[in-house]
Amino acid sequence: MRLISACLCGINCKYNGKNNYNPVFEDMLKKEQLIPICPEKMGGLYAPRSPCEIWGGTGEQVLAGKARVISNEGRDLTAAFVKGAEKTLKVAIDLGIKEAIFQSRSPSCGCGYIYDGTFSSQLIKGDGVTTALLRRHGIKVINEADYLSNLL
Repeated sequence: MRLISACLCGINCKYNGKNNYNPVFEDMLKKEQLIPICPEKMGGLYAPRSPCEIWGGTGEQVLAGKARVISNEGRDLTAAFVKGAEKTLKVAIDLGIKEAIFQSRSPSCGCGYIYDGTFSSQLIKGDGVTTALLRRHGIKVINEADYLSNLL
């Protein structure tokens, strides 16, 4: 059993009210036990919403209180992102989840690379808040692009 970013399964939970649907993940959802999850929605955010990026670091720094998750309007939404990460971790622990497939670049699910906090489409190395928290607890997280490239 694995967690998967809900947007990858066609659930409209992205900041813009849309999704990142990929038929591979829909097929996986039908064939194996995947748990679609959106940490941002679990943290109390709605869709659509203003885009957010981590300002001042990565998900690890957010968890350490050294960086913030800020909307493009300047609203500090750090608490919602941390709350969503904590709720996601609880689901993972309760269900014995050891692996997740998450959407890349997201301030919550980002795995390997995230946006740099300037809203200029620049990427930096690092993880989103939820990915960082799951990894702290020994849960393997892979982004959808790496997962799909491993299928080839």
